[in-house]
Amino acid sequence: MEKDDTPARLCGSLPGEHDEDALDKLLELKVYRRRWFVLLVLCLLNLSNATIWLSFAPVASQTASYLHVSLEQVNLLSLIYMLVSVPLSFGTTWMLDALGLRITLILGSWLNMLGALVRYVGAALSEYELLSRYPVVFLGQTLSALAQPLIIFTPTKLAALWFPEHQRATANMLASMSNPLGLLLANLLSPLLEDHGGVPTIALAYTVPACVSCLLATVGVRSSSPPTAPSPSAQSSHEPFFQGLKLLVKNRAYLILLLCLGAGIATFTCFSSLLDQILCVQGYSYDFAGLCGALFIVWGIINLSLSAVACAAFSVVALMPQQQVAVAVVCSLFGFFGFSVYPVAMELSVECSYPVGEATSAGLIFASGQVQAVVYMVLLQSLTTRLAPTPRSVCGEEPQSWRVPLMLMAGLCAFFTSVFVLFFHSRYRRLEAEEQARYGPKEGPVSSQQDHRGSADRPDRSVDQDVDQSLTQGLSQGLNQGLEQELDQDVDQSLTQGLDQGLD
Repeated sequence: MEKDDTPARLCGSLPGEHDEDALDKLLELKVYRRRWFVLLVLCLLNLSNATIWLSFAPVASQTASYLHVSLEQVNLLSLIYMLVSVPLSFGTTWMLDALGLRITLILGSWLNMLGALVRYVGAALSEYELLSRYPVVFLGQTLSALAQPLIIFTPTKLAALWFPEHQRATANMLASMSNPLGLLLANLLSPLLEDHGGVPTIALAYTVPACVSCLLATVGVRSSSPPTAPSPSAQSSHEPFFQGLKLLVKNRAYLILLLCLGAGIATFTCFSSLLDQILCVQGYSYDFAGLCGALFIVWGIINLSLSAVACAAFSVVALMPQQQVAVAVVCSLFGFFGFSVYPVAMELSVECSYPVGEATSAGLIFASGQVQAVVYMVLLQSLTTRLAPTPRSVCGEEPQSWRVPLMLMAGLCAFFTSVFVLFFHSRYRRLEAEEQARYGPKEGPVSSQQDHRGSADRPDRSVDQDVDQSLTQGLSQGLNQGLEQELDQDVDQSLTQGLDQGLD
C-alpha cells in the first residue's frame, strides 16, 4: 500500500550477464511513496537546527545586553556548533553506516528539541537569576549543537537509500538547502521577534518547530531503508568505515574537494555569524543586517568561481557608509554564486569517493568546513582593531575595524576557488558502477589472434551469441513496455511477448 505501483525506471537494456539472478535484481528495484515523508522530516530537522544555530547572531548586541555578557560570548553561542561537530563527525558517520538512518535521525531530533527547551528556560529566567541566564542558554545551545552532525550529515545517505538515481540530486538538494533556509528564517525573524518580546520570545519561537520535527521523526520514521532498493548502488555494500577512511586519504580528487569546499563552508559560516557586527560599524541597522543575511541566503537557494568575486566586492562596500543598495546587491550575489554549489558538491563527493559510504564522504567535508570556520572566526576577530566611537556607529560596544579581516576573507575565498578550478578532476565512480551493474562490464578491444582462436575452438559461438542477443533485446523491450504501462499484469504480458519475439 505504501509503495509506488511501478518499479524504478531503468533506461536501456538488461545487464550483459543473462543469468536469472541479474534479472531478478533488476526487477526488484522499487521506490516507495514513504520516501517523501522521510525527506520532509529531515528537511524540518535541518531547518529547525539551523534556526537555533544562528538565532542570536542577527541581534548580537541586544542579546549581549540581555544576558549581560560580551559580544565574544554571544559569538561563542554560534561557535559552539563548530567546536562540537568536529569531534562528533567520525562518530556520526560510523552511526549512519552501522546503526542506520532511523536511529541517527531520532537521536538528533531529541537532542535538538531538548536543546531548544533548555535555551528557552535559560532565556526566561527572572532578573533575580540574571547570572544564570547565559550558562543555561549556552547549555541548551550545546545540546542542539550535538544534534547538528546527526542531522546535517544525512542528506546524501537518505538520497542514496530511498531515491532512484534520477531523483537523488533533487532529494539531496532539498535536504541540504533546508539548512540555509533555516538561516534565512533566523535572519528575518530574530530582529522582528526581538522588537516584540526580546530574547525569550526568540528562544520560544524556535522551540516550536524543534518539538514538531522531533514528534514526526520519532513516530513517523519506521525504518532506515525501504524493503527493496531503489537503485543498483543501494543494493551494493560499501567499504567498512576505517577502510573507507584509508581510501579517502589516498583519493587526490576527494582531498582537493575536502579542502576547497570546506573553505567555502567556513567562509559562509563566518559571513552569516559576523555580518551584524561588520555592518554596525558604518551605521547600518540590525534590521538591515538581517535583511542582507536573508538576501544572501535567498539568492543562494535560487555557480563557485564568481562567489570569490562577490566576496571581494563585499569586503569593499561593507566598509563604506550609506551604501545600502550596494551592500544588499553584493550580499545577494555572494549567496547566489556560492550557496547553489553546496548540494552539487556533496553529490560530487559521493561520486568521486565511491564505494566509500555516503555519510563518511559527505560528513568529512562538512567537518572540514567546521574546523576551518573555527580557525577563520578566531583569526578574523583577532585581526580587528578598536575604533574611536563615531556618531554613525550603532554597535553596542566600542566599534571594531573589519578592514583587514574582510580583505583576508576575500583572499582566502579566491585562493581556494582557484585551487578547485585548476586541480580538481575526477570520474563519476558511482554512476559508472551503476552503469556496469545495468549493462555489464565494458569489454576491451579483442585482438585478431584471440578472435581467430575463439572461432576455431567454438564454431557455433556466433549462433549462441545471436540467440542471447535476441533474447536480451526481447526481454528488454518487454520490460520497458511493461514499465510504461505501470501495471503488473501488463508487465508480465509484455515480458512474454518480448520473449516470444526474441525466440523468433
